[in-house]
Amino acid sequence: MITLKNSDAIKKMREGGQRLATVFDRIAPFVKPGISSLALDEMIEKQLQDLELKAEAKGYHGYKHVSCISFNDEVVHGIPAAHKIIQLGDLIKVDICVSWHGYCVDMARSFAVGVLSEKIQHFVHVAKESLDAGIAAAQVGACLSDISATIQQVVEQHRYGIVRNFAGHGIGVEMHEEPEIPNFGKFGKGPVLKAGMTLAIEPMITVGDYRVYIATDGWTVKTRDKSWAAHVEDTVLITNEGPEILTRPTGVRV
Repeated sequence: MITLKNSDAIKKMREGGQRLATVFDRIAPFVKPGISSLALDEMIEKQLQDLELKAEAKGYHGYKHVSCISFNDEVVHGIPAAHKIIQLGDLIKVDICVSWHGYCVDMARSFAVGVLSEKIQHFVHVAKESLDAGIAAAQVGACLSDISATIQQVVEQHRYGIVRNFAGHGIGVEMHEEPEIPNFGKFGKGPVLKAGMTLAIEPMITVGDYRVYIATDGWTVKTRDKSWAAHVEDTVLITNEGPEILTRPTGVRV
């Protein structure tokens, strides 16, 4: 069942979203050569504590960290480690889910370390473009699959791959709620969107083939052909005035 959030829940998710966006602003300058993903995760944990946010990933099915940090051909769920050192030219994906007074928000960004090739810069731009387009499609009265189909349309017109095995999701009291939101599909399918729904929309795209596998650590998702991947995510509130992005500065819409 897809839950509709009341005014109290929305207030808490708005506040949590703003605080999580602040965390990303604070860590962005430190996604640079020479820092390990474990050190970055520890830095994120301190920021979450400072902003009184609870890390939802830590303890989830035994996961030991507050964030997932993925490198290059890693799509999502990369485990922070001391031996994984960020290098110039890397594409780093940081994914953080937190709760504020019992309500969750989820956010991910792809960070270019230094100046990447034109091809990869374009690729990252398309990931962001597909996220914005998917959010813009999240209108009252639209079908859930309109979000999915819109993302697919943006990505595939540039001939990039769309990961099939993982998807966006509803969010609220739980980190993962109904509905599941694939990044591909046909327009006009699935539940009709209503005001009060909160969704984590998260395109996961690849430079090459879309097929992926889970590494031997049991978490890290990697591309089979070793092509690079991008991942971006925002938590969105459906309103009668259009989608409100909770994990961007207040009032931002697409």
